[in-house]
Formats: sequence, structure tokens, C-alpha cells
Amino acid sequence: MIKITQANREHSQIIAEIGKQAFWESHGHSASKEDINSFIAKTYNKAAINKEFENANILYHLVSFNDKIAGFSKIELSTSNITIKDPNITKLDRLYLLKEFYGKNLGAKLVDLIIELSKQNHQNGIWLAVWKENQKALNFYLKTGFKIVGEFSFKISETHSNPNHIMYLKY
Repeated sequence: MIKITQANREHSQIIAEIGKQAFWESHGHSASKEDINSFIAKTYNKAAINKEFENANILYHLVSFNDKIAGFSKIELSTSNITIKDPNITKLDRLYLLKEFYGKNLGAKLVDLIIELSKQNHQNGIWLAVWKENQKALNFYLKTGFKIVGEFSFKISETHSNPNHIMYLKY
């Protein structure tokens, strides 16, 4: 059974733990171990996640499969992108699933919810950045209707960046 719930500050630790593991699973080979560890330590900790809950435009959702938390999403309402001219657009900042839950339609269910929330908040579309070498994610977003509209250099560390596509789904 799939269940999606809106997360709150009480979920910060589990979000951080899933973020660490999912980032390693999908991006761990994209840079040196030191760079990845540094990025994860800075990004996926309880204090950093807690801070994000102070912003009313940031919404986290947890997805569970058979009562086990399998991943999360993070969106930021009304977040512009230099390559997209439309006003009032949502950024899909993170959609992370633990590898053991791949292929269970959880990502699609999360995206459906995110799109609906974005529309309810009078947004005109949703955008994201995806690592060019993450073919599984790229294919998923293309299948969902997103189009590649630009490029972005995702900074892992002071000395390493990963090339990303900017993708956009206009409503």
C-alpha cells in the first residue's frame, strides 16, 4: 500500500537519513568520496532540514510503502528559474526514493501529488534539475511530460560540479 503524508519539523531526522542514503545510491559515484561526504554532511542533517521548515513555500512529503518510509519530495512554490520565462512556477527540489523501493510507482504518485499541489497554489508549471548521467531519473521525468529547457552546473564541492539538465512541465 502506498501512502503519502505532508512532512513537518518532527520528520527532519528521517528526511536527513533518507536524503543521505538516496544521494549515495544515485550520485555516490559522481564525485570523490570526500566531496560526496562533505555535501551530504552539509545538506542532509537535522538542523539544515529543520531550517527549511521555516519557509512556508517549502513543502516536504513522505511516501511510504507497506508502512515503511520509502522516500520524500521537496518542492518550493513560486521559485523562478533563469531559463523559464513563466511567472509563478514551482521548483521540484528533491524527489528521493530508496533503491529498494524502485519500480513500485512511488515516484509517479509523488509527482502527481506535487503537480496537483502546485496547481492548487496557482502555479504555471514545475521545474527541476536532473543530473545528465542519471538516466533512470531523466527517463522518468521525460515520460512524465517534462521537457529539457536548459542546463545547470550542480555544485557538489568547491572543486567539483555535475552537469544537469533543467526540465520544465508547463500546465
